[in-house]
Amino acid sequence: MSKVQEAKEKLKGSIAPVITPFKQDESLDLDTFKSLIDWQIESGSHGISVTGTSGEPSSLTVEERELVMETAIKTIDGRVPFAPGTGSVNYNEALRLTKAAQEMGADAAMVIVPYYNKPSQHALYNHYKTIADAVDIPIVVYNIPGRTGVNLEVKTLARLVEDCPNIIGAKESNKDFEHVNRVLLNCGRDFKLFSGIELLCYPMLTIGGAGSISATANVAPAQVAEMHNAWAEGNAERALELHYELMPLNDVLFKDTNPAPVKAALGMMGKIEPVLRKPMDLPAQALQDEIREVLKTYNILPEGVSAK
Repeated sequence: MSKVQEAKEKLKGSIAPVITPFKQDESLDLDTFKSLIDWQIESGSHGISVTGTSGEPSSLTVEERELVMETAIKTIDGRVPFAPGTGSVNYNEALRLTKAAQEMGADAAMVIVPYYNKPSQHALYNHYKTIADAVDIPIVVYNIPGRTGVNLEVKTLARLVEDCPNIIGAKESNKDFEHVNRVLLNCGRDFKLFSGIELLCYPMLTIGGAGSISATANVAPAQVAEMHNAWAEGNAERALELHYELMPLNDVLFKDTNPAPVKAALGMMGKIEPVLRKPMDLPAQALQDEIREVLKTYNILPEGVSAK
């Protein structure tokens, strides 16, 4: 079986975009990172991604990103698929990281639309085409217009899918649900479409999506995975119930820029030191208090931590 076909079959369900934990001095905390990955897999997550938006990639050096990817794939040890984020605002960095993911044996590479510089659709096509042509690792395009400042249009994505056999899917962090419907219409119903918008994770499944790469999986991996399991088992009622159960948590985790609320929550849960690299910072105290109150309703705060 080809790598592309294998990735198409393996990548589905809840692919957790694991955060990058730091110590108090803002250095990488790889021991905690390994424990987070183990917890994700034990909680039922169907795959692991790192150094996507939740992993603060723009605050990491290229060497640190490679180290995080390498640590992740060794920790996963083949238990679930691995699709690290390898995109960058810098073309050469994106190419280097995508090649590194291929050499490490990742199942796919998630390549974000370049942020800040707002390329035209023509430029975006060339960016992805040259990266895809330079590797044979399956690629999942990551479209997140709210963070990049530009939307990868359906016609551009469809052209890329037609011209690049290893572009197998997309993570769409796109609130335009009409857009994501048209992605499947134009790219084919077998295109691997993942939701990056928490409130669209369930709706995306109903139109033929493959799963989600949701920041909320960092905090409630079992519940997010169960929603996908229920859907896969044909229990749409249970999946819908979980969709609404998760909504208050989804809402509070996005009242500040991701991953600040997620890291605050994981700190309250005793999973990490809640540290972000500047210019990011933890949410204001009022929001932290709100996050803690919401976490209490999900019974995921350990004894003694909830009283902080």
